[in-house]
Amino acid sequence: MGTSHNRLPFKFAQDHQVLLDGTRILAGPAASALGIKEAQRRAGLAGVSFQQLAQSEFEAALAKFYDGSEAEQDAAAGDELSFDLEEAAFASRQRDLLDEPGDAPVIQLVNRLLRKAVLSNASDLHVEPHEHGLRVRMRVDGFLQEVMDRADVPVKRIVSRLKVMAGLDISETRLPQDGRIALSLGGRMIDTRVSSLPGHYGERVVLRILDRSAGLMPLADLGLSQKQEALLQRMASLPNGIILATGPTGAGKTTTLYSLLQLADHEEHNIVTVEDPIEYDLPGISQSQINADIGMTFAAGLRATLRQDPDVILVGEIRDPETASTAAQAALTGHLVFSSLHANSSVGAIVRLRDLGVDNFLIAATMRGVIAQRLLRRLCQKCCTPHTPTSDDTSHFTRHGLPIPDILYEPAGCEACAGTGHAGRMGIFEMVEIGETLRAAIDRAATETEMTSLSLSAGETLIGQGLLAASAGDVSLSETLRVVGDVA
Repeated sequence: MGTSHNRLPFKFAQDHQVLLDGTRILAGPAASALGIKEAQRRAGLAGVSFQQLAQSEFEAALAKFYDGSEAEQDAAAGDELSFDLEEAAFASRQRDLLDEPGDAPVIQLVNRLLRKAVLSNASDLHVEPHEHGLRVRMRVDGFLQEVMDRADVPVKRIVSRLKVMAGLDISETRLPQDGRIALSLGGRMIDTRVSSLPGHYGERVVLRILDRSAGLMPLADLGLSQKQEALLQRMASLPNGIILATGPTGAGKTTTLYSLLQLADHEEHNIVTVEDPIEYDLPGISQSQINADIGMTFAAGLRATLRQDPDVILVGEIRDPETASTAAQAALTGHLVFSSLHANSSVGAIVRLRDLGVDNFLIAATMRGVIAQRLLRRLCQKCCTPHTPTSDDTSHFTRHGLPIPDILYEPAGCEACAGTGHAGRMGIFEMVEIGETLRAAIDRAATETEMTSLSLSAGETLIGQGLLAASAGDVSLSETLRVVGDVA
């Protein structure tokens, strides 16, 4: 989009709401006369076209126009930053570095790292001091990639900059701290959770990046089959009970729960959430943030929401006996409760609730459904290479009674996927609806193996769903086995 030789500086374009794309001038609703005049001067007056945009359109154009080239500049300029490592120099310029949005090298470097993480759609950014300097890694599609590892950077000053941005106490370096940074990138609203942890060579900082402007996925984009989509619709319209999403951190549980909330009738229902953190703004829904420091725990928040005349309640996570018990009581008294739980499978969630002290009869009476999920990296369709399944490959399909595919695909790596062999991720889901048979099994304290055989066929388990995705050519078999595993 556009050429860079006559491009307006990003800050000027943002402040004056003017974009110069070749000989086309795009102006926002608050475009200044100075901005338009400068854009015309740079474009040359011959053949210039002018287009007026709404605020949201201008912000989207700004983000798109500066994304690629800004990232390239960052990559080129990141190594050129040099630092004055004298502590005396740091002391004399401390206000500059930590408080002012100037162009001090530390501020530049931190901004570049954050921008690179956001533009790469990273879920996390790790800032890790070590014996010889500082390593920075970001997690993209579930995998950590190294961004930088340098010995010549002032580690303490970079950590201090991040702590100041997150509102943390920079004088306290012995205790873990948590904070938040609200960022924007060309109109995109980015919310960042920051966690610092003292270590042997300095404080380690991890940032969880949430793109609030990305919006929620429509149900069709989650990777569900038609049968699974119909089951979700049915669960979301139930009058009461508990519906759980299970899986490891970063498996997309929150996205699934939010999608369920979207299915609920917003006009006729009072929908209340208790979350940590609030990941997306949901219009028409009352959202509350957990704050354990002042006693606002999940259990306390859930008890308070019950006095708000709710129809549907989302509890971010059931992690202790008190929350589990309160959620069960809420379901018994006529509320529909959505929540997440750490368990390895759908039926494993029932066993986990037992561990948390919920009685079998209460689980049987309140549970309506469980969704277990994982995220698998999709194969890049431009470079994946076909191969005939080996005997080891076919053994996985045979063990689960699934048809053996003629061809499987492996990642190769090309320019389009930056040599990774993968492009984006897809979800696989194991869904169990608690019917009469399973309810009776829960009530009599049946084992996990027995409950699984009663509720899931071979192709409906996580490993079955993963093998079917490999058969379809969406993912590699090695990716399915890496994420889900296949116990003989």
